[in-house]
Amino acid sequence: MMIAALSVTGAQPAHSFELFGIKLFGRDKEADAADVIGEPQPYTIDFQVTGDDLEDQLKGASSLWSDRDEPASGAAGLIAKARQDYRRMLAALYADGRYGGSISILIDGREAADLPPDTELPDPARVDVVVVPGPVFLFGKALITNEAPPAVDRRDQVERPAARGFATGEVARSGTILTAERLAVEAWRQQGHAKASIAERRVEARHTQDVVDATLAVEPGRRAVYGFTKAEGTERMDPGFVAWMAGLEPGAEFDPDDIERARKRLARLDVFRSLRLVEADEIGPDGVLPITVVVQERALRRIGVGGTYSTIDGLGLEAYWLHRNLFGHAERLRIEGKVGGINGVDPKDFTYRLGATFTRPGVFTPDTDFVASLFGDREVLEPYTRTGVTGQAGFTHVVTDRISGRVFANARHAEFEDNVFGKRTFSSLGVLGGLVYDSRDDAANATEGYYAEVTAEPFFEFQYGNPAAAFTAEGRAYYGFGEKNRIVAAGRIKVGSLVGPPIAETAPDKLFFAGGGGSVRGYAYRNIGVPVGNNVIGGRSLVEASAELRVAVTDTIGLVGFVDAGYVGADSIPDFSAPFRIGTGVGLRYLTGLGPIRLDVGFPLDPGPGDPSAAFYVGIGQAF
Repeated sequence: MMIAALSVTGAQPAHSFELFGIKLFGRDKEADAADVIGEPQPYTIDFQVTGDDLEDQLKGASSLWSDRDEPASGAAGLIAKARQDYRRMLAALYADGRYGGSISILIDGREAADLPPDTELPDPARVDVVVVPGPVFLFGKALITNEAPPAVDRRDQVERPAARGFATGEVARSGTILTAERLAVEAWRQQGHAKASIAERRVEARHTQDVVDATLAVEPGRRAVYGFTKAEGTERMDPGFVAWMAGLEPGAEFDPDDIERARKRLARLDVFRSLRLVEADEIGPDGVLPITVVVQERALRRIGVGGTYSTIDGLGLEAYWLHRNLFGHAERLRIEGKVGGINGVDPKDFTYRLGATFTRPGVFTPDTDFVASLFGDREVLEPYTRTGVTGQAGFTHVVTDRISGRVFANARHAEFEDNVFGKRTFSSLGVLGGLVYDSRDDAANATEGYYAEVTAEPFFEFQYGNPAAAFTAEGRAYYGFGEKNRIVAAGRIKVGSLVGPPIAETAPDKLFFAGGGGSVRGYAYRNIGVPVGNNVIGGRSLVEASAELRVAVTDTIGLVGFVDAGYVGADSIPDFSAPFRIGTGVGLRYLTGLGPIRLDVGFPLDPGPGDPSAAFYVGIGQAF
């Protein structure tokens, strides 16, 4: 491998520097001296960047500047910090295509590169940094030899390096060369050449012409196929099951996308503290590349608690107990309980939920899970009170990274009481099917992407002898703009329809309501429906819409303005004879590693009976 060093003119170059992973000149020993602990050495710093607008980037690269409010670790620590800054700032210049600049760091009037570590310095020491960035260099030649041929399968296509700036006449940023290397290698790997690498890298700067000539030679290596996958590091997990769940079919052509899908699939099992898919160092003589899944398991059991609060819905408390790996195949048993609607002191007015969910991954295919659950609950809501039990069993399947589906059989039995129909009992059997598309960059705090979900639930109700079917569709979109997507416009729309029996012969929880923290903020929970006298009952059609503008004020604090709207109709097809109920408000977000903590205040513009003048909501994650 060959590289021609790029020259840097000026008062003093850095004594040690690496570019493209290769040391170009100098020695390392000073770089470690910054860790020396000695008497505190205060210093003042004057930072000058002449003739250009790179001051912010260079100051950001300088530890002398970023640590200017703290004393260095002795004189030796200050000198070592300065010597490291040569390298840091030189890298910043190279990253901007500046290969003819100069860097001078003077400590007490002397160049830091020439000072021995035991130099005595005044208290405080004076540091002067002067950087002349120099001209911008362009690519004179940007060549990749032995480049991969165009991919036959569009899924194997890789962006060409020229599209990322590796082309004659473009700014010769060091990062562009590194990106070109990565793309050139990835193009071969996507076509089955697992051990593709850069065999030769030739980078030369022509200072008289302000150009850089770069030639990258790729060695693709042999085409590889998968062998039998093995697992290492398992304790309670069945290693054969772990290898099977990776889904790497023996004899299939190597594809890095397969490796990434295998990693995500194994991570979804939620039993590993860490996992790696390790490719063997060499491809075997028969073209087989062994893959090893190296894992470290989590603790078997987990306990969690949580809570929510709004001025309308009241306080909600919940807890769960989770067993991650019952029988060695990542089977999960989750037992959970919840108490909600705590607005007063009478337990009869609270909502209760208790039940268990069992999940068995890897049924039929590595991407298919069997899920069964049984829940008993009591809901005390403004429109009705429900006491019942629900059981369901079925399958979920991950089609792609963005598309998943589910199908469940369910059975329900519940008693309802409301002010319109009195006490009624409903028993039903049905099938629920759903499909989800999700391209959001972050499910808890999306800044770009789309989410869409459609469900269909045909069922038969036995008490009244009615067949019925419920349908819903929901879409969400997120668009971020500004630096680092600090401003995000988000929108949501949901529609639903129930076909079959009349409202009087339908269980209230099968009908549609709107209102509350996840629907139309400002209105009481499930208090937007079909009015009957002074009461509200559910309808057979639903339309909801929300719009938010989210602004990140700092890295941890955000502000939100929102408008929600909801409509519930008595007929399966909405005729919009009733008005849309609109709520508006503002919110505060505190960003954490688990997602934003949300505080919203909503105001109903057309409140009905039982609706407040304002409602507060607290939770984790964005409203949608």
